[in-house]
Amino acid sequence: MHIAILTFQGFNELDSLVALGILNRIKKPAWRVTLCCPDPEVTSMNGVTLRAQSLLEDVQSADAVIVGSGMQTREVVANPELMARLMLNPERQLIGAQCSGTLILAKLGLLGKVPACTDLTTKPWVQESGVEVLNQPFYAQGNIATAGGCLASQYLAAWIIARIEGIEAAAEALHYVAPVGEKDEYTSRAIENITPYLPR
Repeated sequence: MHIAILTFQGFNELDSLVALGILNRIKKPAWRVTLCCPDPEVTSMNGVTLRAQSLLEDVQSADAVIVGSGMQTREVVANPELMARLMLNPERQLIGAQCSGTLILAKLGLLGKVPACTDLTTKPWVQESGVEVLNQPFYAQGNIATAGGCLASQYLAAWIIARIEGIEAAAEALHYVAPVGEKDEYTSRAIENITPYLPR
């Protein structure tokens, strides 16, 4: 089980690393979560440089993908060579997008008439792509989910865990990272946000 978190130059640390931390609460030998990057190293919007754990060519074989956001997303979608490397298939992959990552899904034609969530800065660009933007932190339809706001990355991670390992596993992962003294409330709210979008 490979979950690739697409992490581009100028990435937002909260989007990529919060999801990475929560997804890695699943401790199974075959469970692998990687920062999947276009280059061997990527530098964040705040100057943090990370080494890629997988490259964009690996994304087509991943079981699940989160498209992270960052300061250079508009440059990403304007780069035909880079976009051509994003071989995503919602028929066999779970695909989530965080904030400006939603713009990437829109430009790849993966959203169609499906409404989506994104951050307030990216909202007009996603709307220009013909996608309805919702005023909520998380939305999913079928195998595609989107989240808006940096700290909504917890919902994407929980949704992927719930889809693959079940709702109890998602709740346990969230409970582990939740603030002390607020664990039950925090976990309950997150699970309430994703449950309507899980297969019945």
